[in-house]
Amino acid sequence: MEAVFLGFVLMLSIFLGFELIAKVPATLHTPLMSGANAISGITLVGALTSAGAGLEVWATGLGGLAVFFATINVVGGYMVTDRMLSMFKKKVEKPGGQS
Repeated sequence: MEAVFLGFVLMLSIFLGFELIAKVPATLHTPLMSGANAISGITLVGALTSAGAGLEVWATGLGGLAVFFATINVVGGYMVTDRMLSMFKKKVEKPGGQS
């Protein structure tokens, strides 16, 4: 019974997340991405705590895997945010008329 309930919650969260993200206007993507990066940073701290807790081998391995994926998420998110913000910077023209 518990597995069915957890599967239902997973499917509901996937559907809800897709519907919410699809309806976000383009002007709000950068602020939402920054907020998501902050949440991923908190996830990274939790993963580090789990990996270094000194529990069983499988728990430490899963914690290490969580650290790996959370780090990829944080770094990738900040790279995308930086790229999005660079689109709004004014381009400086070089002397001689070339940009």
